[in-house]
Amino acid sequence: MLFNSLQFGLFFPAVVLLYLIIPRNLRCLWLLLASYFFYMGWNPKYALLILTSTVITWMSGLWMGRAGDRKKLVVAASFVLNLSILFVFKYFDFLLANVNGLLGAMHLTVVKKPFDVLLPVGISFYTFQALGYTMDVYRGTIQAERDFLRYALFVSFFPQLVAGPIERSGNLLTQIRELPRKKLWDSDRIAGGLILMLWGLFQKMVIVDRIAVLVDEVFNNYQMHGWFGLSLGAIAFALQIYCDFASYSTIAIGAALVMDVRLMENFDTPYFSRSVSEFWRRWHISLSSWFRDYLYIPMGGSRCSKWRRYRNLMVTFLVSGLWHGASWTYVVWGGIHGLYQVLGYELKGLRDRVNQRLHTRTDCFSYKLGQVLVTFFLTDLAWIFFRAPSLTDAFLYIRRMFTRLDFWSLFNGELYCLGLERQEMNILCLSLVLLLLVDLIRYFKRERLDVFLKQQNLWFRWGVLLFLIGAVAVFGIYGPGYDAKQFIYFQF
Repeated sequence: MLFNSLQFGLFFPAVVLLYLIIPRNLRCLWLLLASYFFYMGWNPKYALLILTSTVITWMSGLWMGRAGDRKKLVVAASFVLNLSILFVFKYFDFLLANVNGLLGAMHLTVVKKPFDVLLPVGISFYTFQALGYTMDVYRGTIQAERDFLRYALFVSFFPQLVAGPIERSGNLLTQIRELPRKKLWDSDRIAGGLILMLWGLFQKMVIVDRIAVLVDEVFNNYQMHGWFGLSLGAIAFALQIYCDFASYSTIAIGAALVMDVRLMENFDTPYFSRSVSEFWRRWHISLSSWFRDYLYIPMGGSRCSKWRRYRNLMVTFLVSGLWHGASWTYVVWGGIHGLYQVLGYELKGLRDRVNQRLHTRTDCFSYKLGQVLVTFFLTDLAWIFFRAPSLTDAFLYIRRMFTRLDFWSLFNGELYCLGLERQEMNILCLSLVLLLLVDLIRYFKRERLDVFLKQQNLWFRWGVLLFLIGAVAVFGIYGPGYDAKQFIYFQF
């Protein structure tokens, strides 16, 4: 069930309406049933997987209170079992393909595939959320949850179930425990949640599903394009994946807010970052902080020798890349970001000396803008590996982008020959201007759109809301014959 589908448009109001009027002691049970119904909309069989992960981690939390010195064994067993399930469904085919490639190169008999499985939607998200709970109980940062229904709702809460944010038990589970005591009706809070959902739908239906046409045209036919088309395709994909993932997170946060549940922020204007390390503090915050707290810091973090810190960074980012998908393109993408950070540390002294020699002002707008542009260029270059179907395609794409210079394409109308007609391209450009304005408000005022609009005059607030509603209704990609596009991160 997609957020941008008619089914969800009927499902969500029904869930909220009953949630607001049923007895308080039934709220958790109702949301749990709704969450499993939501997840089973993709494949009912895979509800058994999320239930299995839930039972394993719930029992692990309880057993740790009785295990004494054997707590580490309980944690290890929980991680091994959950990661084994994740491996079978997400990485087994990848491993088998690489083993067969190696055997084929050695002229040996390849291994036949023993079974076919489909990747369960959201498996990486709920697995990491459940494992985070196990570690939190082990560290003593949260008490083990004895109520199975409450814990099962923590793992499966439908707004953020299939694509995050990856919640922490200290935030979401604590709120779930308080649900029976909450006064749910608050018109301002509900309005704020609906505003966020509307903004997320605008990003997805007006921007993402339109810009995807351009991205697919360029990446699927990169051999036919030069510098202009390939550069535009790379920039377009950077915007596509940002709006796609941010839109899901925004709708999830808004939907949860309607039900008086506060989810963590997942994006904070990442393309305004002035360094790659800052980018990762602003991009997919729930995942990057998960890897920081449960992998990078336990390995030693930055409180160790320089080379061990670099090793920790590279391992963390390589694992992060593998988390995104069972392909070498994702692993290389993660490795590139790890290398960016290592080089950033190594070159800091050189940058400072060059700035001092050239008497460069580092506190002015132009210097900060230059940092933003360089950071965007580096992250956008890495995104090519993320989007390309293979490493060979990624390298050929980059090579062609830098060697097939066609500056005349800036003026010959090629912009309107990249899959979008003139009118569609103009709608996209105007939508991106609005996206830029909203992100600027977030960057400089540190306020989400719902908070910002609440502070404005009534005429302005309703003008913006009616414009967004009209834009989604008139310019959104939907209608007869339209197959609602999945969010990109569903495949992870």
